[in-house]
Amino acid sequence: MSLHQRQQQKPQVGDPNPPSPHPPSPLLPHAFSSFTKPLLLLLSLLLLSLLFFRFQAHYNFSSSAQSPLARWRDYTLSQAATFVAKNGTVILCAVSYPYLPFLNNWLISVARQSHHDQVLVVAEDYATLYAVNERWPGHAVLVPPVPDTQTAHKFGSQGFFNFTSRRPRHLLQILDLGYNVMYNDVDMVWLADPFPYLVKTHDVYFTDDMAAVKPLDHPHGLPPPGKKGRPYICSCMIYLRPTSGAKFLLKKWIEEMQEQPWSKKQKANDQPAFNWALNKTVSQVDMYLLPQAAFPTGGLYFKNKTWVRETKGMHVIIHNNYIIGFEKKIKRFREYGLWLADDCSHESPLGKI
Repeated sequence: MSLHQRQQQKPQVGDPNPPSPHPPSPLLPHAFSSFTKPLLLLLSLLLLSLLFFRFQAHYNFSSSAQSPLARWRDYTLSQAATFVAKNGTVILCAVSYPYLPFLNNWLISVARQSHHDQVLVVAEDYATLYAVNERWPGHAVLVPPVPDTQTAHKFGSQGFFNFTSRRPRHLLQILDLGYNVMYNDVDMVWLADPFPYLVKTHDVYFTDDMAAVKPLDHPHGLPPPGKKGRPYICSCMIYLRPTSGAKFLLKKWIEEMQEQPWSKKQKANDQPAFNWALNKTVSQVDMYLLPQAAFPTGGLYFKNKTWVRETKGMHVIIHNNYIIGFEKKIKRFREYGLWLADDCSHESPLGKI
């Protein structure tokens, strides 16, 4: 037997604890323990990290889902009209961000007649959409595409044309939903409730934009054409019922707008096209001219003090037109005690802007 060979021990008969043929090394349990503890710790850290990032992603998604952009960018005109309509009627206006003070001024006057809940603001930019819906959720909607409305466009500019040319399409869509719709420019102030004047069931109601004084009992049909071959009806205060006649008029208005695009030579706006449409559909549409004493144009109310005295107590909606310029309109409203946005903002659903 070689000296390097170990003699195998033979188990003795009756030995209760015979030796194992391959006894484990006493170092193995310690090595295994030293290896597994860091591994388990590392796996635990990885699991916690995965859980954290999953929670963070869920939180970020939930937060973005509640942001103004996510909440209102897909809000449709149909959804908005359904939300605000009361007694089957929507009161519509269109506003870009520079005119938010005028919106607030007009809203205060509407709220005083308890009709503000019916108001739907067509926001012409995202800033307006978020500003209104943040303060008054659901009462503003943006209808794509978004025109360039970062500045206060002046009457006669291409920006003003782009802004106003969308109006008949908005009105037609609301009529197609089955609602009555009143449209107002926001350079107006309500002094009384206009709805009692929307008598009977005519297709469309409108106001004369001429400053010449009419008798108190003037006719209520479409006035005769002027020198340009069309009447001078204001497109800034209109009430329509969801009738085939009203829809026909709006489609004709859209056609006229397409035939009279804006150019530097001919600085068109929506109002001449509206008057041509009225003139061409007068035999097919039931039209009603609202009383001048209740719905005077700015060229009459702000420039004829005698008439204002003689018709005191009859005025319902005052339109601050016949003047161009953002600051000039505010100045004139202030001079006549009709700028409410500074001292009466608490009466507006938007608060102070």
